[in-house]
Amino acid sequence: MDRIIISKIQNHMRQSLGSKSIKVEGRENKIDSADVTNNGEFLGVVFEDKEDGDICYHFNMTILDIDIE
Repeated sequence: MDRIIISKIQNHMRQSLGSKSIKVEGRENKIDSADVTNNGEFLGVVFEDKEDGDICYHFNMTILDIDIE
């Protein structure tokens, strides 16, 4: 994803999740995804999905069982 799209996604996530410390950064050797962190802690990955001429973005966050106990 280019920097403009990453910036727009980051702004949207910061506003939606209420945290100015969320950061979205491009992934090395990947053009269709970006890493999402909060205060330096990895949260998940945003993937770009281009289908039938439409573009959308999916945020995938894994929550381990040890993190919720």
